[in-house]
Amino acid sequence: MTPPPVPPLLPTGEEAARKRVGDLDVDLPSMAAVSNLFRVVNAVRNYLERNVLRDYNLTFSGFTTLWVLWVMGSMETRHLAAEAAVTKGTLTGILKTLEDRDLVERVTPETDRRLTLVHLTRKGERRMRQIYPRFNAAEREMTAALDQQERDEFVATLRHLLSAIEGLEQGQAVNYG
Repeated sequence: MTPPPVPPLLPTGEEAARKRVGDLDVDLPSMAAVSNLFRVVNAVRNYLERNVLRDYNLTFSGFTTLWVLWVMGSMETRHLAAEAAVTKGTLTGILKTLEDRDLVERVTPETDRRLTLVHLTRKGERRMRQIYPRFNAAEREMTAALDQQERDEFVATLRHLLSAIEGLEQGQAVNYG
C-alpha cells in the first residue's frame, strides 16, 4: 500500500502537541499514530450517529449492542458488555432504553438466577435488518478513498494493532517482528 502524500501542514492539535512535548523523550510517530486513530474513531462514530443512527433514535453504543446480539445471538450481560466495549453499568442503561423500545429482552434463567441473558426481540431483528444496509452504505462512503488493496491492508494493520493491545492487557509479551 502506497500511503497518500502527507499534507504539508499538520493538524492544529497535532502540531501543538509536538511543540508541547518536543523537548521530552517521547516517541512522536507513536503519538501521531494513536492520536490520529482516536480522531478517526470519533469521526466515524459521529458520522454514523448523525447520518444513519439518528433516523432510528439510536446511539452508537445502542447500535453496537444490537449488532452484537444480531450477529452473535443471545448472551449473558457481562459478555455482551465486553463485546459491545462498554461497562456493565453503561450496558444497564443501554438495555433499559432498548427494552423500552421492545428491541431486546432480558431473561433470568430458572437454573441460575444470578445470570441475565439478553436477546433481540422480533422487532429488534427487523430493526437491524432495516438499519444495517444504510449503516454499511455509510461504511462504504467513509472508506471510498481507499482502493480494495488499501482497505485490505488497513484492516490487517488494525487487526495487528488490536492483537498487540490485547496482548499488552493480558500481560503477554508481544512480538512486533
